[in-house]
Amino acid sequence: MNVVLNNPVLYVVDYPNVDAVEVIDKRRGVGVLFRDEAAQRFLRELRDVASAATEMDDFEIWIADYGTLMTQPAVYH
Repeated sequence: MNVVLNNPVLYVVDYPNVDAVEVIDKRRGVGVLFRDEAAQRFLRELRDVASAATEMDDFEIWIADYGTLMTQPAVYH
């Protein structure tokens, strides 16, 4: 398990052993688990946004495209 990103908008964890990425939208308290190619695509896009982002708004605009996929309530334990 590797924490890839932890900012005020997103919490992203990579699970390389199972080729999965967990994404939590902190503002809405929901998340999604991407597997296989979807996980790799998400990580590529995240790297692109992170390298070009100048403000937190850049992350918010980008993650809005994934909003409909994030339906699982984030449960902290």
